Amino acid sequence: MTATLETTSTAETPARIEPRDVTFKIRRFIPEIDEEPHWEEYVVSAYPTDRVLDALMKIKGEQDGTLTFRRSCGHGICGSDAMRINGRNRLACKTLIKDLGTGDITVEAIKGLPLEKDLVVDMEPFFAAYRAVKPFLIPEGHEPTKERLQSAEDRAIFDDTTKCILCAACTTSCPVFWTDEQYFGPAAIVAAHRFIFDSRDAAAETRLEILNEKEGVWRCRTTFNCTDACPRGIEVTKAIQQVKRALIFRRV
Repeated sequence: MTATLETTSTAETPARIEPRDVTFKIRRFIPEIDEEPHWEEYVVSAYPTDRVLDALMKIKGEQDGTLTFRRSCGHGICGSDAMRINGRNRLACKTLIKDLGTGDITVEAIKGLPLEKDLVVDMEPFFAAYRAVKPFLIPEGHEPTKERLQSAEDRAIFDDTTKCILCAACTTSCPVFWTDEQYFGPAAIVAAHRFIFDSRDAAAETRLEILNEKEGVWRCRTTFNCTDACPRGIEVTKAIQQVKRALIFRRV
């Protein structure tokens, strides 16, 4: 006699996730034919867990090959796909459809930098400000005979600002930067902070003098836009305030 084993599942079968049509309103600009940017709409079938970057690639691959945007790693490390999504600076590769509600999704280039085409801006002014603050270690004396040691406590002082990926999301969310092209911007100040408070560095005073100029840290209006926009969770406004405090007390 053969026994038959019957099993009964008490767990409910999870609902099947279905794609839905999502309307993307993208601010387009083709310099060869456009005098001003304009909006175009695309309807994409997308799952809630799809990223905005997935949808943009689908539009480019299946609907309009002229759509232009930057992307590289696709995992929130390179920072190349920063753009304004529903009016807020975000990385397209880290923004899920389900987190943007059920309405239309607007996508446009980040603000404050020269627009080149569609979602691509000229990053050179951003990197020029970054280079100006000397974002590299400048040690004192000659090449050491052994490793320059640093305590965990000293490292923790500037740990937060080492996370910057230079996506420009913070800088291009700043209303001061939108109207003052001479302002260094939050990302450059974050880069300076990372070395100003590094115990192994000997050029803190030089960087503080650079940021003490009229277009330096004193242009910050503490709106917290930069902190809210940072995809790495850096407390940008706090870092700027620490640099201001260092300038006031000249203790670093």
